[in-house]
Amino acid sequence: MPRLFTGLEIPAEIGQSLSNLRGGLPGARWIDPENYHVTLRFIGDIDGVSANEIASMLFRVDRKPFEVKVQGLTSFGGRKPRAVVATIAPSKPLMDLQAELERMMQRIGLDPEGRKFIPHVTLARLHDASDRDVADYLSIRGYFPSKAFTAERFVLFSSRASTGGGPYVVEDAYELCE
Repeated sequence: MPRLFTGLEIPAEIGQSLSNLRGGLPGARWIDPENYHVTLRFIGDIDGVSANEIASMLFRVDRKPFEVKVQGLTSFGGRKPRAVVATIAPSKPLMDLQAELERMMQRIGLDPEGRKFIPHVTLARLHDASDRDVADYLSIRGYFPSKAFTAERFVLFSSRASTGGGPYVVEDAYELCE
């Protein structure tokens, strides 16, 4: 049973610059740069029939390419930080694409996503990292010049059940056309 999600791939050159921010944080398990992505909609563990239905339905998305801007670092989890992430500017085209994917998944019977969509790229998952260590890391590495790229497609990723961080496989790609 594949675990599926839709997302945007991060270009190799931006992934490389993000990977340069790795290190110096006790309790961090760093994600490999080839697994960096922006999750648009987590789908979950799906049987093969449903997976095929989802994959074919995603071809109906009719959107134009848009700019994606990576603009700094933060952490998720507050006093018990659980991840270090690169933030993505929540542009209208990005938010509209995510909302459309959410509606599609609900139409086929999936439960609504329980969390608010906050576009980001997970750089590290944290295990027993202190909020002080995370704050120190972010104060040193948290600022970097914005990087932008044009999203020309979104993809359907699969992952094997693991503790997170990949490896992720592109099952299908959906072009964003002019």
